[in-house]
Amino acid sequence: MPSNKTQSFGSIRIQEQDFSIETEYALLRKGKLSNIGAICTFTGLVREFGDRKDVTGMFLEHYPGMTEHCLQKILDQAAERWKLNDMTVIHRVGQLTLSEQIVFVGVSSAHRADAFAACEFVMDYLKTEAPFWKKETYTNDSQWVEAKQSDQQRIQKWSNNKT
Repeated sequence: MPSNKTQSFGSIRIQEQDFSIETEYALLRKGKLSNIGAICTFTGLVREFGDRKDVTGMFLEHYPGMTEHCLQKILDQAAERWKLNDMTVIHRVGQLTLSEQIVFVGVSSAHRADAFAACEFVMDYLKTEAPFWKKETYTNDSQWVEAKQSDQQRIQKWSNNKT
C-alpha cells in the first residue's frame, strides 16, 4: 500500500465521453494477477426517475482542478483504511441522456471485504464531498438537484467506523 504522504493512489478521470466497463476491469487486473483476490466495481446510470417523473436526462458540471484534488483525497483516504491494490474513478460531465453511464468506481484488493468496503466508501464520499453539480432535465424545463439527506446519513457511518 502506498504512503499517501508521498504519492497519490489510484486513477481519476473526469470526462464527457463514455467509458467501457470491460476495459476498466481489465486495467484493474493487468499485471497484478498474483496480488488480486477481488475486484469490486460500481457503475452509476442516469435514472428515468428523480424528484419528478418526466426526467429526460441530466447535465453535470464540475470545478476543474478542485474536483480532481477532492477525488484524490477520497481515494487516498480509502487506501489508508483498507489494503488495496488499485482503484479507478471515472466521472462524466456534460449532458447525459437516460440510462447513460455517469460514474465508475473500481477497486482491486487481495480480499473481497476490503474491495467491497472501499468501493462503497468512495461512492458514498463522491455523492457528498465531490464538487459536482447535477441538473435534471425534464420535458419542458430543468432543475438543479439538491443534496439528499440519505446521502449525508450514509457518510456518517464512515465517520463513526474507521474500517
